[in-house]
Amino acid sequence: MDSESTKSVSSPAEKQLGQAIRPTWLTRILALAVALISLTLPACNKGEEKPEGEHHNIVVTNPLAKDVVVTQQYVCQIHSQRHIKVQAMTGGYLQEIHVGEGQAVKKGELMFKIIPTLYKAKWDVETAEANLAKLELDFTKKLKADSVVSQNEVALYQAKLGKATAKAKLAEAELKFTEVVAPFDGIVDRLHDREGSLIKEGDVLTTLSDNSLMWVYFNVPESLYLDYMAARAQNTEVKEADLVLANGTKFPYRGQITTIEAKFNNETGNIPFRADFPNPHRLLRHGQTGNVELHRTLHNAIVIPQRATFEILAKRYVWVVNEEGVVHQREIVVQHEKDDVFVIQNGLKVTDRIVLEGVRQVKDGQELEEKPEYRSPEKVFEHMKYHAE
Repeated sequence: MDSESTKSVSSPAEKQLGQAIRPTWLTRILALAVALISLTLPACNKGEEKPEGEHHNIVVTNPLAKDVVVTQQYVCQIHSQRHIKVQAMTGGYLQEIHVGEGQAVKKGELMFKIIPTLYKAKWDVETAEANLAKLELDFTKKLKADSVVSQNEVALYQAKLGKATAKAKLAEAELKFTEVVAPFDGIVDRLHDREGSLIKEGDVLTTLSDNSLMWVYFNVPESLYLDYMAARAQNTEVKEADLVLANGTKFPYRGQITTIEAKFNNETGNIPFRADFPNPHRLLRHGQTGNVELHRTLHNAIVIPQRATFEILAKRYVWVVNEEGVVHQREIVVQHEKDDVFVIQNGLKVTDRIVLEGVRQVKDGQELEEKPEYRSPEKVFEHMKYHAE
């Protein structure tokens, strides 16, 4: 038997059965695929469907006139009311140091002492000369009483005593130059020399700061300076200031604005102000920085929510709705920004109706089909906490 005779030969009945089975399985697969597609399409269509004409109600309100406290902040530098260099008044070797860095000292307290040997010797000599001149004057006066010498002789010895006394006082003053004492109560800064150092006249030994009252300087722009001076003319200027320290905490004592310098800085357009802050616990130190806050009350200021505005090319606008329900775009000028409120300098009145909600659903010249919902400004300002986007 050859190889071809070994192959199985299907009977006509088997062929007919195979043809009947294949279409059955193919039909089932196609039916399953159609079912899956039919289930998926409604879900997709459901996610894409959007109800026609969907929109939010347009809400309008009025600007509100109220007193607003605005805060202006300026970078500042903190200085001691007295911050001096403690210098040697004479030369010599530094013999004693009686203070430490950061130590608080009292007025008149000894801080440094320079070896006084030469000055002490000079003072001894001049003191002896003054004592001798006094003895000579006393003896001459006794002779004058006995009519042995004239009055002119007495006057001569009086002049000699005066000269000797003056030299002795000068020597005493020079001797005191070797002792450096604190001229006022203060805090000692870094020590520049140590014991045994050779000191020349005028050398800086340390610095001393009187921190009981601090002078805080800050620069104010010209426009705000003019506003301040106009308020001063009406006795309504800001007189007190707060100080925010570098860590963000507020200094517990308020300062008083006391000084405005005489000229503007032509490069910056600013003029320095000064506020004086009490510093009873010596928390503030010379050279610190911080921010000065000035709080000013604007009476009957026009305010609107920030979310009622929109911006185009760095200019700010609102939608104003007239009596016929037509929307118009209007530019506004913002004077101050406080939390989620804009203080308006010009562009709006309290009688204007502005779009509060639905700002992005209207356009210039559009006539509103439905009467917009009105919300009183008092009610609006009760619940504001978000900035307009």
